[in-house]
Amino acid sequence: MSPNLTLFSISAILLVSTDDRTRLFAKYYSSPHPPLSTAGQPTPQNYPGASAYPTLKDQKAFEKGLYEKSVKTNADVILYDNKVVVFKTEGDLMMYVVGGPEENEILLFSVVLCLRDALSILLKSSTDKRSILEHYDLVSLCIDEIVDDGIILETDPVIVASRVSRPPAQDNPLGGKGIELSEQGLLNVWEFGKMKLAERMRQGL
Repeated sequence: MSPNLTLFSISAILLVSTDDRTRLFAKYYSSPHPPLSTAGQPTPQNYPGASAYPTLKDQKAFEKGLYEKSVKTNADVILYDNKVVVFKTEGDLMMYVVGGPEENEILLFSVVLCLRDALSILLKSSTDKRSILEHYDLVSLCIDEIVDDGIILETDPVIVASRVSRPPAQDNPLGGKGIELSEQGLLNVWEFGKMKLAERMRQGL
């Protein structure tokens, strides 16, 4: 077994507004288990899996350059700053998943698709800048259910959405006592399923 074998796959997850290029959400990861040096002490800073963007200035510079490159291509996968980046556009959002230079693009793409579809379920198919800001807690919980410490935990959007607890609903259609989380989750999943089925029927699949 290779001594460098690790489950660490994700370097960053970013949500960026296409209107003004502002960061809506950003989470950078470092390997949770730095390798030990010969002296038995943690290797400082530049160990494999360490964040390449430790400061806010570094992160903003990376995000600016990444956005500028991604809007110039029709592909969903690019190589930028020695990082494999997959992304999807949803409304006025750009969703990025960043991995190392040797990371599997299909694995990273499954993460960005899971994020897009899970947010679609949780936000009732209204995934845009306003919804992200209004439900920031749900977005944070959703991402934490998909990736933890750079390790992919789940890529099924229905499972992720079902695990994310919702705050007290102010727009509860029943008005009074509120409904069970499991029931709300089923309703959202049902609506998501109908939407996807309609899309496939329109595409002739």
